[in-house]
Amino acid sequence: MNTKVKKGLCKLFLGVVLLALYLPILMLVVYSFTDSSNIGAIRGFSIQNYVTLFTKPELTQMIGGTLFLAVGASVIATLLGTLGAVGAFYSGKLVKLAIGAVNEVPVVNADVVTGFSVCILLIGVFGVDKNTFVPLVVGHVVLLAPFVYLSVAPKLKQMDSSLYEAALDLGASPATALRKVVLPQIMPGVWSGFMLAFTLSFDDYFITSYTKPATFDTISTYVVNATKGSQTEIKTALWALSTIIFAVVLTVVVIMNFADSSSEKRQSKAKEKADR
Repeated sequence: MNTKVKKGLCKLFLGVVLLALYLPILMLVVYSFTDSSNIGAIRGFSIQNYVTLFTKPELTQMIGGTLFLAVGASVIATLLGTLGAVGAFYSGKLVKLAIGAVNEVPVVNADVVTGFSVCILLIGVFGVDKNTFVPLVVGHVVLLAPFVYLSVAPKLKQMDSSLYEAALDLGASPATALRKVVLPQIMPGVWSGFMLAFTLSFDDYFITSYTKPATFDTISTYVVNATKGSQTEIKTALWALSTIIFAVVLTVVVIMNFADSSSEKRQSKAKEKADR
């Protein structure tokens, strides 16, 4: 088999994989702009699903609540995960291994176990009111912080650890050295950890369903309940919501890839100038 045939087969295989991944999403996009009430019959063009999505109070409140929870929990998790990663990096070998092992448990643990555990601890042991947002936020932070840790830790390993010590020798306080020397170098990992945390919180169902107040819904819990009902208008509006989520995610990915590419080009040019 010659090289051209191999390349052609590789491109064909890649095309089939991409088609299998994105064709269902593209079909959902098409249906979101139609009057169809069921999958299988495409009717005329319409933006009624988007009108319903942004004018129905229960839908707008659900979207706003989901975003507020995802942002808030991600900020807390990013702070805790980053501090944990920095602390483990500058700790002794045994402490570092212990922190790493403990951090892996929530990552490999089933969400349903985390949700039940948070409920039992906060509501059963500490007596926290189930109708507050405390169990919900704590459950999300427990889920998200380990992933932030895993995003920041590799950036710390890539960093020149002597820079922090040099800053201390030059008179900087530990807090100043951390803020002006360490954080700028690990910021890509911090940002990646925040985005990953936001995505996980935005998409979580099990922990949210076990810890949320009875009157509060996120997109995941709302969608599950809506698919069990008979409100066709709500179901088709969720097609529009899925399309918007896909468009936003695609835009963010393209921007991040473009930013990474531009950063690599600038670093490459700076290195070439330094070599000259």
